[in-house]
Amino acid sequence: MNHKKNFFITFMKLAGSYWTSKNSLIIWAETVLLIVLTVMQIKLAVYITQWNAALFDAIEQRSMAGVKAQAVILILIFIGSITIATAHLIVKRRLLIGWRTWLTEKVISKWIQQGRHYQITFLSPSDHDNPDGRIAEDIRIATEDAIALSHSLFYCLLMLASFSQILWGISGKVVFEFGNVSIPVMGYLVWISISYSICASILGWWMGKPMTSATHTRQTREADFRHNLIDIQNNSQAIALIRGETNEQERLLDSFRAIIGSYAEQTSAWIRIQLFTSGYSVASMALPILVASPRYIAGAISLGMLIQSVQAFQHMVSALSWPVDNMAQIAKWRTSVERVLGLMDALDHLEHDISPLNSRQIRVNEANVSALTFNNVRLEDLKGEKLSIVFNDEIKAGEHVVISDQANNGPKLFKAIAGLWPWGSGQIEVPSGQSTFFMPSKPYLPAKSLFDAICYPKPKAAFDQAEVEEKLEQVGQKALINQLNQVDAWEDVLSNEQQQYLGVVRALLHRPQWLFIQEALDSLPPNDEEKMLKLLAHELPHAGILTITHQPSAQAFYQRKLKI
Repeated sequence: MNHKKNFFITFMKLAGSYWTSKNSLIIWAETVLLIVLTVMQIKLAVYITQWNAALFDAIEQRSMAGVKAQAVILILIFIGSITIATAHLIVKRRLLIGWRTWLTEKVISKWIQQGRHYQITFLSPSDHDNPDGRIAEDIRIATEDAIALSHSLFYCLLMLASFSQILWGISGKVVFEFGNVSIPVMGYLVWISISYSICASILGWWMGKPMTSATHTRQTREADFRHNLIDIQNNSQAIALIRGETNEQERLLDSFRAIIGSYAEQTSAWIRIQLFTSGYSVASMALPILVASPRYIAGAISLGMLIQSVQAFQHMVSALSWPVDNMAQIAKWRTSVERVLGLMDALDHLEHDISPLNSRQIRVNEANVSALTFNNVRLEDLKGEKLSIVFNDEIKAGEHVVISDQANNGPKLFKAIAGLWPWGSGQIEVPSGQSTFFMPSKPYLPAKSLFDAICYPKPKAAFDQAEVEEKLEQVGQKALINQLNQVDAWEDVLSNEQQQYLGVVRALLHRPQWLFIQEALDSLPPNDEEKMLKLLAHELPHAGILTITHQPSAQAFYQRKLKI
């Protein structure tokens, strides 16, 4: 999808339906309340300029009573300002966190379901790299900045409408004479502020144009750097054992150098903006006094009206300068939105690629059969290149089968059975209502208590602790019983052999009807691998066991081979 051409339409399709979600009444109530509070802020700002005019008029008239009266009014303004600002902040942040929560849940549910988080890694990384950063950071920016920018724009429009009326009234009529020609101009301060703001906005837009691409590049490089750090942390043991620190250090430094390059690009863009904003702020401070003072000097307005006109001019210029003042924030917001949309587009593309309407895929169906059946199945890669022969086979319940795989396509067959590798052709029929369990080479052990980690993905409440302790003893890991309630990063603490023993414990606890073992026992001593297989067969006598292994010692356990 072309985000640049349909940017706002696409964003509103993705995020705008928050206002029609199940809590729409509360959401709209908060939105309307935020609008009302914003209007009250503008009313208060207008009243402050009127208060300033009255105060300076009293000072010009040397009226102590007038000054005291304005001091009392100031207390009321103070209380009203605090009350409105506090209520506005509370409502704004409630709306903000609600929108972010809704959008985060929407994106996560689409990304995490049915193994999409895994399948998407096979697509081109340019459209969906670093999904963690897109979900955690870019959604935050997309929602927070959308509300902040929308509020500030609405505020500026109200401010423009309110203060242009004040400035028009104070400006009166000024006659410009050119020789014998006299041109009366009404509201000249309004026209000067508009002309000044338009010129400044055009110049500011041109000066800040490079910021969008520079910001996008910077955010992408930062996300890549974080991803590399996380990757090293997740594989720290393997890196340390093979002394790969030098390579990883160079990889990290290369990634960080890319950040430095993008930082320099962004700095160059910031310099352009800073050059403009510095001069702009000085001119905006002096210009309203210079253009309004002739009417005060001529006696057409009082000192209070001069001060009010200066403030009204500044407010009006500030409102008209919204595009310039928010250019960098708009660039950052748009970049984050495009990154979120890129992830969603990649997921949509994946969904279409593996949809049932596409015949070039392996179909996995639950059927009223007693065996795992392969009908004309062929594995292919994403480009349609053939990876395996066309094979037909049937694996009966309780049968033990090892995969004969010279091309290392066994793992892809397991993924196809799990519905994670649709690329290919043919049909796989899985017995309906019968549970499957996949044992990878290293079981995923979340950083919770060891009890929780063993029971995953079920909660520990699903199993009795005595049962877990019994299974640990059966696999020869009685020493771990005392650590069941201990919380640790088990993938780093336990050895590969210990983790594979825990994989067996997990399979014994879940008691599947179909067990798929992918090199999940290859780190064990040969005798222990055969022992674990016999234990699984004894405890799960009716389970079909399909195995990928590179260990020849356990071949006698299997009744036959499946060639793919």
